[in-house]
Amino acid sequence: MDSLTHLFYGGVIAAAVAPRVHRRAALLAGAALNTLPDLDVLPLLLSDDPVVRMTCHRAATHSWLVLPFIAWALWVFFRRRGGRVAEAPTRWWWAIFACLMAHPLLDSFTVYGTQLLWPLPIPPLMWSSLFIVDPLFTLPWLLACVLAWWAGNKPLGQRALLAGLVLGVGYLGWSVLAKALVQREADRQLAALGLADAPHFSVPMPFNTLLWQVTAMTPTGFVIGERSLVADHGPMRFTAHASDVAAMHAVATFPVVRRLAWFNHGFQKAQVRDGVLILSDLRMGSAPDYAFNFAVARRAGDGWQAMPPRQARWPWQARRQLPDMWRRIWRQPPPQSTAASAASTSRP
Repeated sequence: MDSLTHLFYGGVIAAAVAPRVHRRAALLAGAALNTLPDLDVLPLLLSDDPVVRMTCHRAATHSWLVLPFIAWALWVFFRRRGGRVAEAPTRWWWAIFACLMAHPLLDSFTVYGTQLLWPLPIPPLMWSSLFIVDPLFTLPWLLACVLAWWAGNKPLGQRALLAGLVLGVGYLGWSVLAKALVQREADRQLAALGLADAPHFSVPMPFNTLLWQVTAMTPTGFVIGERSLVADHGPMRFTAHASDVAAMHAVATFPVVRRLAWFNHGFQKAQVRDGVLILSDLRMGSAPDYAFNFAVARRAGDGWQAMPPRQARWPWQARRQLPDMWRRIWRQPPPQSTAASAASTSRP
C-alpha cells in the first residue's frame, strides 16, 4: 500500500494495543513502525540495476521469517531504556510485533506482491484485491487516528480505534468478496474462449474496488477484460493483445528474464523497439500503458544478446484515462461482437 495508508494503519494498530495512557505516543510509534519495512528502498537506490530495485523491494524487510526478530530487538532496546515500554512491556511487545507483521500482510493484498517468506525462493504473494492507493480504504484509518489523538486517553479514543479497525478490515473483506465475484465471471467466460487453463489474474482498477481488470495469457499474447460490479450484467468481454512470444522464449534462459518471470509470475509482454527487446509487467497498468518496462536484450544476428537491463520509459497516457475509468464504473459499454476475440484467443 501507499506510505500514507501505512502511517495511519500502523498508528491505529499500535494505539489499539498499547495502554490507554500511552495512546498518543502509540499513534506516533505505530506510524513509524509500520513505515519501517519500506525503508528497504533506500539501500536499493544504490543499485543501478532497475530489475534489482524492483524485485528486491518487499523482500527481507517484509518477511515474516525476519520481522519477529526485528520486533524483539526493538522491544528489548526500548524496554532497557525505561519509559513507556518498561511500564507496560507485554502490551508494547504486542504493539510492536503487530505493527511490523501487519505491514507486509497488507502489502500482499496488492498486485505488486510481497516476499512474505523470504529467503525461501517462493514468488511474491499477490492476492491483488486492493489497488496500491485506495482512498476508501485509507479513510477509516485516518479518521480513527485523528479522533484518537483528539480524545487522548478518554474512552472515545478507544471506540474510535475499534471502529477504524472494524471498518478497515471490513473494507478489506469486501475487496476479497468483490474479487471473487469478478473471478467467477472471468472463469466462466475464459472457459468459453478455450482458455480455462490459461494463467490469469484479476486486479482492481485505480482507486476503487468496483471496476476490475482481468488479464489472461494466450499462445500469441494475452487478453484483457473489464468488469464493473455496478454496471455490467452480461458476459465479460475480452480483447486480444499481441506479444512477441517467440522472442520471449528465445531469451527465457537469460538470468534477468528468469528473475522477472519469477517476480511477475510470468505475466509479461514482449515487444521489440529499434532492435531492443522490452518486457512489460502486465500486472501494473493497462494496455498500452504499463508502469514497469525493461529493456533486457538486443538483436545479434538471428538471435539475442543479453544487455545490462534498463528501465524503458515513454509517454504515459494513463492519467488521461481516469475520467473514462470513472464513467466506466457506472456505465456498461455498448454491445460488440466477441467473435474475433474468441478466434484469436482459442488454443490450437
